[in-house]
Amino acid sequence: MSQPLLQLTGIVKEFPGVRALDGVDLVVRAGEVHCLLGQNGAGKSTLIKVLAGAYTPDEGEIVMDGDAVTFGDPQAALAAGIATIYQELDLVDGLSVADNIFLGHEKTRLGFSRVGDSHRAARDLLTSLGHPEIRPSRETGSLSAAGKQIVSMARALSRQARVIVMDEPSAVLDPDEVDGLFRVIEELRASGQAIIYISHRLEEIRRIGDRLTVLKDGRTVASDLPAGETPTAELITLMTGRDVSAEFPRRTTPLPDADPLLVVEGLGREGEFEDVSFEVRPGEILGFAGLVGAGRSEIVETVYGARRAQRGSVTVDGRRLRPGSVDVAVGAGLGLCPEERKSQGLVLDEAVYRNISLGTLPRFSRLGVTRESAERTAAHAAARSVDLRPDDPDRVTRTLSGGNQQKVVLARWLLRSCRVLLLDEPTRGVDVGARSEIYGLIRRLADDGVAVIVVSSDIDEVLGLSDRVMVVADGRIVHAGPADDLDAHAVLDRILSGNEPTGNEPTGNEPTGNESKGDAA
Repeated sequence: MSQPLLQLTGIVKEFPGVRALDGVDLVVRAGEVHCLLGQNGAGKSTLIKVLAGAYTPDEGEIVMDGDAVTFGDPQAALAAGIATIYQELDLVDGLSVADNIFLGHEKTRLGFSRVGDSHRAARDLLTSLGHPEIRPSRETGSLSAAGKQIVSMARALSRQARVIVMDEPSAVLDPDEVDGLFRVIEELRASGQAIIYISHRLEEIRRIGDRLTVLKDGRTVASDLPAGETPTAELITLMTGRDVSAEFPRRTTPLPDADPLLVVEGLGREGEFEDVSFEVRPGEILGFAGLVGAGRSEIVETVYGARRAQRGSVTVDGRRLRPGSVDVAVGAGLGLCPEERKSQGLVLDEAVYRNISLGTLPRFSRLGVTRESAERTAAHAAARSVDLRPDDPDRVTRTLSGGNQQKVVLARWLLRSCRVLLLDEPTRGVDVGARSEIYGLIRRLADDGVAVIVVSSDIDEVLGLSDRVMVVADGRIVHAGPADDLDAHAVLDRILSGNEPTGNEPTGNEPTGNESKGDAA
């Protein structure tokens, strides 16, 4: 084993009433991808901020290249050679690529910016990362999510970083972009940089990682595990403290023989999607698979009324909805858990109970005055039904983990008693333990007669949860049929080939015959 490049020993960080880190140990070597695993709330985010210099540990030691170091601020961490790429990228969209790369350490002479030097240096960095097509003068906000990731990496390299921390770097990337990200990581590893890679996606960990460290409740519970060989069941047990072997809950009852609750016919929006038709019955889970940008989110947002359909119709229980009206859709029984729950689904600085009751406030109002006691009681009951943790309806929503924030959104629609639930990326940024709980909630809703639509970039998630699957490519439905008839390879083939359905393929409206659906591939 080579000498550790970075070593953390007994790191402790306390906040009022919370011991976020309780003696964390971490050893990272040059030229390796070291994966950090743990549920939301395990301490990963706090540890990242300690490494980035945003937090100073209360106890413990950080050693870099054999020397003890102390980071009083982020600049000190950068000067020591540690750069962090956060999940929510800290780029300035209105600045150029070059300006973002050298933000905070601009190339100047006698106090004046040297634009030409910045552009040449930025071009060299982008070329070294395999992306010479990204122009240094381009406005950063016009780049794709993958392009922004590359700019963040170039910024890290511009600081001569020897340790690069990547927090959920693939969360918003499609499979091709993830492949590109991994090629860059492999090149960085080959050149001697150390990568600390944080992800909830175990398949990524196995593919790109060398060694693993697992955190639970602010402590290191396992270290030096081989990324490619440690059994999934062992990792899940380490992270959660319990066995979560049956990740996708089984359908235990046959699909009800009922008329469709939701009928979508010929739906279209110029430049986004065209001629989309499908039906969903009570108790059925319909999955939408496809790449980021294929039109999946736009379809469900249009069904919900957040976007105005230019063509086609949406009908709920025989009632045709007015296009572009969320109020009408919600009144008809639709609910949406949006892709970006923090910015689109939650008021983060409000209490949990208020976020849950947002869709039902008129129920608790009399003569324009909210009966707060009744509101709290109902919201608390909904929170308990989704096993929200901690069980504190007054807690500020921002302080919850990603999985529990998603449970707040689900609890809102449970309280509303919605009949059609649209879920866009329901487990993005959610750890494996909370993910299993959310899957159970979704299945329970379906068993109670709710018609559910699940949109996900995770093909295994779509197949594991759904009774039927619609494959979307370039704004078109290219396949529809029972989930049991597909595996991940078949779905990916349809996504990438964009083949139109043949006359012999199902339209997506036939009974599935899925009497006892089990786990999918």
